[in-house]
Amino acid sequence: MNRIDLEGRVAVITGGARGIGYATAERMLASGAAVSLWDIDAERLQQAQTALAQPQRVAIRTVELTDEHAVDAAAQATRERFGKIDILVNNAGITGGNGPTWELDPAVWRRVLDVNLMGPVLTVRAIVPSMLANGYGRIVNIASVAGKEGNPNASHYSASKAGLIGLTKSLGKELATKNILVNCITPATANTEILTQMKPEHIEYMRSRIPMGRLGEPQETAAMICWLSSEDCSFTTASTFDISGGRTTY
Repeated sequence: MNRIDLEGRVAVITGGARGIGYATAERMLASGAAVSLWDIDAERLQQAQTALAQPQRVAIRTVELTDEHAVDAAAQATRERFGKIDILVNNAGITGGNGPTWELDPAVWRRVLDVNLMGPVLTVRAIVPSMLANGYGRIVNIASVAGKEGNPNASHYSASKAGLIGLTKSLGKELATKNILVNCITPATANTEILTQMKPEHIEYMRSRIPMGRLGEPQETAAMICWLSSEDCSFTTASTFDISGGRTTY
């Protein structure tokens, strides 16, 4: 494993208790960063903190990301603990199950959009002002190939991730001269617990679209996230990076 230089940096990782978020925390710690893991699942956060076994460089916070006051409080607590926030990884997301567009409950639509799109909007509002004050920042949004292609029977999820790609492009241009770079990645289906929210036939459909013939692993995605979070990423912003085993090539 190459060591990406994140020495002395402080990262907020939403959905950090498991999956891609947890793998990113592992990789960032190995690269010298401190991490604040935000998640709705308090028990899994405690387990993650114990497993990472670096109490001086790991903080946890139970956060409902659709609640702007909770997000603001979490950002303030992180700054008080570590003195700053250099990196924001908007990883938390839900699928909302599967079904034809006309059969999906509007309440499910709203929840998926709130978590997957409004959640990142609220974290950006809470964290970007301090990045501007410090003159440095890296933001990585975790979108999906579904946001590019539109998965059948997952229109709510696909639309939320397309929105996140659009947010990335707009925000990256707004901050382009501020030394705050904003990019997103579009993974194909990853081998994480989020698959439990999907029907087996939908998982197989997505796996069948991947030329490599397998699902991605969280550690593979974490490596890309960490590079985009580093100073080595210096002339790339408002951009989208595929990590899809060959599924997307544009």
